[in-house]
This record gives sequence, C-alpha cells and structure tokens, in this order.
Amino acid sequence: MAAGDIKTTNRNVPLDRVRNIGIIAHIDAGKTTTTERILYYTGKSYKIGDIDEGTTQMDWMAQERERGITIVSAATTTFWAVTDPNSPVGNEAFRVNIIDTPGHVDFTAEVERSLRVLDGAVTVLDAEETVQSQTETVWRQADKYKVPRIIFVNKNDKLGANFEGTVKAVIERLGANPAVMTYPIGAEHSFRGVVLLLERKALVWQGDETGTKFTEEEIPSDMTTVVETWRSKLVEQICETDDMLLEQFLAGNEPPVKELKTALRKAVIAYKMVPVYAGASLRNKGVQPMLDAIVEYLPSPVDIDHVKGINPKTGEETVRKTVNEEAFSGLAFKIQTDPHVGRLTYLRIYSGMLKSGQAVYNATKDREERVSRMLLMHANKREEIDQAFAGEIVALVGLKETTTGNTLCDKGAPIVLESITFPDPVISLAIEPKTKADQEKMGYALNKLSDEDPTFTIKTNHETGQTIISGMGELHLEIIVDRMKREFNVDAGTGAPQVAYKETVKKSAEGEGKYIRQSGGRGQYGHCFIKIEPQVRGVGYEFVNAIKGGAIPGEFIPAVEKGIKDALENGVLAGYPTVDVKITLYDGTYHDVDSSEMAFKIAGSMAFQHAAKAAEPTLLEPVMKVEVSAPDEFMGEVIGDLSSKRAQISGTDKRGHLTIINAFAPLAELSGYATKLRSLSQGRASYYMEPSHYEEVPKNIAEGIITKSGKVAA
Repeated sequence: MAAGDIKTTNRNVPLDRVRNIGIIAHIDAGKTTTTERILYYTGKSYKIGDIDEGTTQMDWMAQERERGITIVSAATTTFWAVTDPNSPVGNEAFRVNIIDTPGHVDFTAEVERSLRVLDGAVTVLDAEETVQSQTETVWRQADKYKVPRIIFVNKNDKLGANFEGTVKAVIERLGANPAVMTYPIGAEHSFRGVVLLLERKALVWQGDETGTKFTEEEIPSDMTTVVETWRSKLVEQICETDDMLLEQFLAGNEPPVKELKTALRKAVIAYKMVPVYAGASLRNKGVQPMLDAIVEYLPSPVDIDHVKGINPKTGEETVRKTVNEEAFSGLAFKIQTDPHVGRLTYLRIYSGMLKSGQAVYNATKDREERVSRMLLMHANKREEIDQAFAGEIVALVGLKETTTGNTLCDKGAPIVLESITFPDPVISLAIEPKTKADQEKMGYALNKLSDEDPTFTIKTNHETGQTIISGMGELHLEIIVDRMKREFNVDAGTGAPQVAYKETVKKSAEGEGKYIRQSGGRGQYGHCFIKIEPQVRGVGYEFVNAIKGGAIPGEFIPAVEKGIKDALENGVLAGYPTVDVKITLYDGTYHDVDSSEMAFKIAGSMAFQHAAKAAEPTLLEPVMKVEVSAPDEFMGEVIGDLSSKRAQISGTDKRGHLTIINAFAPLAELSGYATKLRSLSQGRASYYMEPSHYEEVPKNIAEGIITKSGKVAA
C-alpha cells in the first residue's frame, strides 16, 4: 500500500491506469467519512475531514455541513499505487476519479446520474445495520447500468457489528456473489485490524490516530481455523470463474496468488463476483486494503472498451472505442451553478479528446455550442486544464443549452448515447416570494435549480396564479427553498406539501369531440371519435392512429394527439394528470375549407374529456415503501400508528437489538411522520421511505380530494 505522497499533477497517465468510481450506500453507512479517508491516505488532503465538525472536503455546501448529510454528488481526482508484488495491475501510480454520492432517497437523481457515467463503484455497508433499503435501491441502480462493484463493510467497531451476518445479507438481499477478501480481527470495541485472506497476512492498526501506519503481524492463533475456512472458500470461488485455474484446483494444486488475483479481476469486471473488505473508516482502520482493491479489481475505461449509441441522422447503431484517436463523444450528466464561473456542465468523455475553446455539437438537441474553459473539480475547488482525454470526467464552462443526459460530440461524426432516466416527483408545494423584489429573482433562481436537478420541476397553476414546485420528498424541497435564500438571496414562503395524485380510468369508453365555429368568413371545423382503455399501472400513455380511408387527413392527426395530450395534463376528476391509458383515434370528419390544426386540437381535447368521464375515472395516489427500525418495546405502538395511516404491514425482521417493520403506506398520510415516530419511541426509532408505486385512492377519501379541488365528480 502506498504512502500518500503522490500529487495530482500528472494527469496524462495511460487510460488503463485510470479508475472512475463512485461511493454509494444507504444514508449514514459512512460514505463521506470513507471518501475523506481515501483523500487523506492518497495525499489529496492533509487533514482528515470530520462530518461532526463540519470540516469534510466532499460535503462542502452549507446545508450539507449543518445536516451532516450529502446532498449533491462531489467529484475529485487523486492518485494511488499498490505495493503488493502479486498485484494483477502492477505497482505504478493510478489516477482515481471519485464521486461521493448522497445516501438520502430524496436525492436519488444524484446517484442515478453518477452511476450512469462511472466504470466502478464502492458500496459501503454498516456492519451492524447490514443491507438496508436504500442500499438495495442503489444496488439496483448500479445493476441497471452494469457497474462492477466492491463492498466495504464499515463500522466493524460499532456495538452490534456482525461481519458474517452482513456477508449473508449481501447474498440474501442483494443476490450478489461476495468474495470475502479481508476478515476482521476482533469486533465492536476490540476491532483492531484485518486479515488479508489470500496473502495470509494480519494488518493491525494501533497507536496511530490517523491510521496511516499499520503493522504486519502473524494471524492470531485463535483465528487460524476461521481464516483458513474463509480462505479456502475464496480460492474455490475464484477458481470456479476460470477453467484453467479450476483444473489446477481440482487436481489438488492451489494456483499462485497473482493468478488468483488476475482471475478475480476478470470476474469482477464481468459482474460475476463482488470483493468484500472490512474496516472502520471513522477509526481509520482497513481503508488502505480497500483502496488497493479499487485499483486492482475495478475496471479502467479500457476494460469497458467501447460505448454504443445511435447515429441521429441515420438511426443506425454506432460504436465508439474508448481511445483518444476516435471522434469525440461524451455525456453531460450534471449541471451546476458555480458562483465564480457560472454554469458548469459535468461531462464524461467516452471517446476522443476535447480542447478548451473547441466547438462541440449537442446531438440530442441538434445545436452547436462552444467550450470556453475546462476544469478539473475537487468538490467545489477548481483546476483549469487545456485539454481532456477519453475516459475523463471534466467540468465545462460556456455551454448554454446543454442539459443533463445530452450527448456532446463532433459534428462530423454525430452520436446520441443512452440518456439517464429519472423518477417522477411525488410531492409538491406552492411557493410565493415575500416581496416584489423577490418575484423576478425567484423565477431566475428556480430555473437555475431545475437546470441542476432533473427531479425538481416547476409549474404555474393558471387558475390561482401560484407557482408550484415538485420534488422527491419534503427534505428535497426544504433544501431547494434554503438554497434559494442562501445562493440567490430570494426570500420565499411555502404552503403545506401537496401529494402528487394522478388520475386513470377503470374501463373502456368512447368519446366524440366536435368543434364548429362560424363567425363570418372562414370558420373552424374539427370532428373526431376516440376510444379510451385502461393500461397496466406504470405503462403511461399510448396513442394509436386507426383512421382509415382518410376520414381525417394525415396532417391533422398530430393536432388531435396534441389536444388529447394537453387534456391529459388536467384530468376530468380533480385536475391531476391522467396516466396509464391507451387512446385510439378511429374516426372523424373534416371540412375542405374550415378544418384547421387548431380546430382538431380542440376536438381532440373535447373527445378525451367526453370519453374519460364515461370510463369510470379514478384517483391514484403515491404509495411509499416504509422501513421503520425500532427497539422491541415500541414495536406495538409503531405498528398501530402505521395501521392508522392506511399502511399495509408486509413483514418484520430482527436486526441486532432492533425490529425492522416493513410496510407500504400512502404518502398523503406520512406528513410529519418523523416527529410522530420520535414521540412514540422516545427518540429511539428511525425510518426510511422511498416511492414504490401508485394505487387507487379509497372512494371516501377520493371524494374529499375531488371536492377540495373544486371540480364536480363525474
């Protein structure tokens, strides 16, 4: 393991010595603390940052330091070299680009977009809590983008820490194949180091507060049996992934450590195995072996040697190699407003090179833009650079129209890469400026913040004139309002949070829309018939053109669909968007002179309203997956309270001295739940929730919502 004396000056290392990694986990598992230790041991920072003291490098926002949580993903670059002679990648310095992501579910967009552009990830687990709900969520996100991972089981010094139980939970709850690489020496307050299983070495940290020094010792005699059991299991697991090694193994010969490590590297990159490391970041123990693993087992951009996209001009699939000699292509994955340089666009370069001052083509929007400056970021600090290479993550200044998920490339070789999908917001609130002076500034601030965050949306209610902001949870919106005040100096008041209801239909029905207007001279004429049908929950909206024989001319069909789409935005029950419907346009009539796009758009809207009212419209509400961790003596009160909130209890688990209650509850019933839970449990219970699905609102509650909306029930 290297001493942290390598500085981040030599950027131009070969691509196979670059690692783009993310740190992902459940809230409070220790992601930011682990990242701070990485920065310290690699020489990137000279003082270990502490969350409780508000001195972390990666949590640089005022709100992050006050709350002790990560809100925005922060990027940094550092260097590390492995000293082990059996390393499968050699002993030179490797460049590691790290993104520390939030653990709170309200900021899930930050995790989603980071995983889309990373080559590998470190999942941090709490040795006492094992695999928690948000861990499952981020694990699924990483699966979606096929990101190879290693696991760092943190907090082995915590009361109730259970390393083997955590490994078991990884198999059961994540469906992963864990390869245990280090085994803890001691547990809870007696945790003092780890055994490197393949090397049969014990590393012990003692007497050094910062954890930079450790000693190699003999494996404690009372641990030899357990170490050999886990080691033989590990060797067998690795050999099973490689035919040649398996032959040696079955013949009774154990392959050399270097060959085992080389096979393990291939297996990790192919998503077949997940190396597991033990440690305690806060006590500065066990981080260096995990740092070695980042370099040894996670892929370089070369290992993921190409990226696929679509040529926007021909619609054909295009492949780009991850080399500097290819045509330039990259994905914009994050927009940030920087007080010093303005709008920053974070870009992952997949192929080719990019120079400062270069013109780039936004293939997603068919626009040309110019890069005025390029920066390497260390959290909120910047280092200006002249050019960037394939595999790098950089921040660009000067792009005005590029947004999250857009592809930038050479105009002569256009490509559109797979974009990033984000969940829909589930909660809204009305926001009003405190003074006239704040009015103009508020619009500017909201637009800048929605540019940065794809899960934050702004709408204007035309009936009331109110501005409605929507997001992933109450904390999400609270942070947005706080940022407006601090960063943009906008004072705004907010109403009570409103749940994002939706509408759908329960049966099929037909509807007619006929718009005729004669006002002297040329009139307006549009006439159409549609059929509306319910779809499976979560499918969305589908439009089918079944017009035959030119009953409606082809040029008016898009106008009918536009009218229907506009009407979908304000459903027929309570004005909420209508979802999960299939609409078939099957007949209509037109007038040679009077028919127009506007007339057919209005006719489409009328037909939808007519059909929807006849198709048993119903309200849908967001249902949250809720996980409450409570001491056993409060279990009855917690379950009773959840039941009173229309929750469905799906089961309970034991985790150490806590009972975990799993439930599904409507978001509408969970306002202020944190305060209620604290008072029920004398402050000893905690909870986590994330959006799960939409479900029909019970009739008696739906009637109240409809009445409140001011619409008359159909």
